[in-house]
Amino acid sequence: MTAAGKVPPAKVLVVGTGVAGLAAIQTAKNMGAIVRAFDVRPVTKEQVEAMGGHFLEVDFQEDGSAAGGYAKEMSKEWHAAAAKMLSKQCEEVDIVITTAQIPGRTAPLMITKEMVAKMKSGSVTVDLAAESGGNIGTTVKDEKIVTDNGVTCLGYTDLASRLPTTSSSLYSNNISKFLLSMGPQTTKVKDYLYIDHKDEAVRGMLTVEKGKLMWPAPLPPPPAAPTKKEEKALEPEVIDYRAPYVQGAKQTGYLAASILGAGCISPDPAFSAMFTTFALSNIIGIQVVLGVAHALHSPLMAVTNAISGTTALGGMHLLAHSTSGSVTTLAALATALSTVNIVGELNSMDTRLLIIQGYFCSSSDPIVLASFLIIQVDSSLQRRCSICSSAQMILPNITTCMESPRLDHWHFTVLHR
Repeated sequence: MTAAGKVPPAKVLVVGTGVAGLAAIQTAKNMGAIVRAFDVRPVTKEQVEAMGGHFLEVDFQEDGSAAGGYAKEMSKEWHAAAAKMLSKQCEEVDIVITTAQIPGRTAPLMITKEMVAKMKSGSVTVDLAAESGGNIGTTVKDEKIVTDNGVTCLGYTDLASRLPTTSSSLYSNNISKFLLSMGPQTTKVKDYLYIDHKDEAVRGMLTVEKGKLMWPAPLPPPPAAPTKKEEKALEPEVIDYRAPYVQGAKQTGYLAASILGAGCISPDPAFSAMFTTFALSNIIGIQVVLGVAHALHSPLMAVTNAISGTTALGGMHLLAHSTSGSVTTLAALATALSTVNIVGELNSMDTRLLIIQGYFCSSSDPIVLASFLIIQVDSSLQRRCSICSSAQMILPNITTCMESPRLDHWHFTVLHR
């Protein structure tokens, strides 16, 4: 940034992230460019991002990895999705470098003439795959051309000869590392050269071994053709309108059979009457408890305390007049469970009273939703709770908590925002 303004960095698109593509990414990034890269092999994404580039992805799931780390030929659907994405990128970038090649085949066409026509004047395309056909539609082998819209297209196949010093240094370093990887650095045995036939790089370079011709190396297995996923037709959901009625009829039949069986085994009419009352009370009690919301369980305690008290009295009456061991056992069990229920509910209510006791003041908001919780504690320790809600205008900083003259009654106003 200077007084004269600023120059935005160049945007570079690298297609094909092999050895040459990664080198192009690193060089462009070191020069301050914004680098975007694209490859058919998803495994190269981490390598691109590690060098500071942005990896572009196609909205179509297909893996282009093949044997030896090279790319395979992609399907028509993938090429259509890739062309749409690359066409949009060509409108934004300033430099396009392509390195995509497939061993033994013509280089795939990745950038068409229509895409080049969308590039800005002064842009440059460098096709490093020009020797095998080129990845750009405007590439002319061993020539430099300028399109009608001012895009310079390079199709040189002798780039190594144009940079002799750099090429010689890189090539010699690459060969020395390759020879060292065959023995001294991998086997850890001095002066021992191990030729691993399973190493694709070593086997592909092996020509003669012990007087036997080893070239050419066996070709890697061809990549599997992409399989199209079969789309299953959605079957319409079949609604059985008879099922609820059939289920209801079954339940009614089971209930009628159970009542009839109980009547058949009943020793006398008195037992039938008591059993019927017992069954109906269980059904009604279960439906009442399950149908009450959790917020209303506290008011329900008064009812459950009354029921528990009745069962406790009934159990004590049976204990006093029982002449049967089974009746005495059931009566004692009913009395004990009812006592536990009553004591537990009273302790729970005492805890609630300790929590809500205190003063509550209004907030500074002009309008609040006030819920009035009035708890009345009688001298007989019976608890009753009633809840009502209303909205009203509250002036700021006015205490809305009141205490009545009677010691056994408290009225609390609980404010909620």
